[in-house]
Amino acid sequence: MFAEHTVETAPPASRAAMERTAAAFGQVPNAVARLAESPELLNGFLEMTAAFDRATLDPVAREVVIMTVATRNDCHICVTMHTGKLRKLGASPELITALREERALPDERLEAVRRFTLTVLATAGAAPDADLKAFLARGHTERNALEVVLGIGTYTMSTLANRLTRAV
Repeated sequence: MFAEHTVETAPPASRAAMERTAAAFGQVPNAVARLAESPELLNGFLEMTAAFDRATLDPVAREVVIMTVATRNDCHICVTMHTGKLRKLGASPELITALREERALPDERLEAVRRFTLTVLATAGAAPDADLKAFLARGHTERNALEVVLGIGTYTMSTLANRLTRAV
């Protein structure tokens, strides 16, 4: 079905992104190789990922958003890749296991991120005031709330595309 492109076989508009990804990871991940079929999707995802990486949410909190979306959308490649990223960030095995199993997190501040992410997804952004206040009460900001939306959008696109292309 979907081709697993190399830099040479990819549409020309995908090649620079693939080369940058290969330089960063030492190879072109399977998901990138398949998403390369659509330069618009690949480049859009990488640009949105870079924007999310610049967010004021701390790196582990950003990974909580990503893993919440990935587990909810049953994207195995995302769960695997972001489990590795959480390990590199020094996240506890308990935190990683809870995220992978879609359970409450041992850290209350990170649990607030997970719950808020689920609420935003469940309400299509119409999070009740009480849920937003609970998120803010754990030390997060209104800016962080909007950054959660950015993370949801970025990784919903990624998880759906990865599932569609059967990336592994």
